[in-house]
Amino acid sequence: MLYQQIQQNKRKTLALLVFFCLLVLAIGWAVGYFAGSDSIAGLVIAAVVLAFYIPVTFASAKAQVLGMSGAREIKEADNPMLFHIVDELSIVAHVPMPKIYVVDDPSPNAFATGMKPESSVIAFTTGLLEQLNREEIAGVAAHEFSHIRNYDIRLMTLCIALVGVIVIIADFGQRIFFWGGGRANKRDNSKSNPIMMVVALVLIILAPLAARFVQLAVSRNREYLADASAVEITRDPQGLINALTKIGSDTKGLKDVKEATASMYIASPFGRKRKKMNWFATHPPIENRIERLRQM
Repeated sequence: MLYQQIQQNKRKTLALLVFFCLLVLAIGWAVGYFAGSDSIAGLVIAAVVLAFYIPVTFASAKAQVLGMSGAREIKEADNPMLFHIVDELSIVAHVPMPKIYVVDDPSPNAFATGMKPESSVIAFTTGLLEQLNREEIAGVAAHEFSHIRNYDIRLMTLCIALVGVIVIIADFGQRIFFWGGGRANKRDNSKSNPIMMVVALVLIILAPLAARFVQLAVSRNREYLADASAVEITRDPQGLINALTKIGSDTKGLKDVKEATASMYIASPFGRKRKKMNWFATHPPIENRIERLRQM
């Protein structure tokens, strides 16, 4: 059953990539329309941005995430127990031993990064290592191993990159429209179609919001699958349940966290200091995740 879910998620990944790329090209068309030039030019520009931005993001994503979180690599002598836990789980999960990083922050949390299992990294906050026992840390580590094994990190990095492209191009289109691009089209009878004008305007205004919704929905779905995969690895749902209970009780959140990388963490890094509607949440409610684990 779990294997089928993983295969289904891989198919969804391809569909999501196609959706985002088409959305980027559609916004490129809208920008070209408002600029008063041939809409094909907008498509070409969007395609060029897409072709350069995505590879650069993939190449630098791990370094950026580690840099923004303030994580530092540790050696086995710094925390032998943690290394033993990760080493044991890597064998069970059939994933190469990742490098281990630590974030100096009292808030309990963790994340994984890396575009492929061979170059993966798992980072733990000092608060998590201090507050959780061995079984609970193993549950958290297994959850992050699941993200690595299921290639969730690659997908979420792709989502972050594509949403970034969409926001950049859409913002450019909005500036063109509100600073005279739309009026230029009106003076050109060949581009004065009001229906096309409305379609283009809707695209540049609503596309970034739609892309963000899709990204967050994917992130929440991946957390549920990673929880289930973690139990498959550890055979101990209670360890992850206890870990999520302690992580969910955090009220302050991490001191230095960026919105762009929030979805990478095992739970919302903002703690309870930021209340959001479910549609805008980077993670499903802790209570829902615990309830699903108890039913396993």
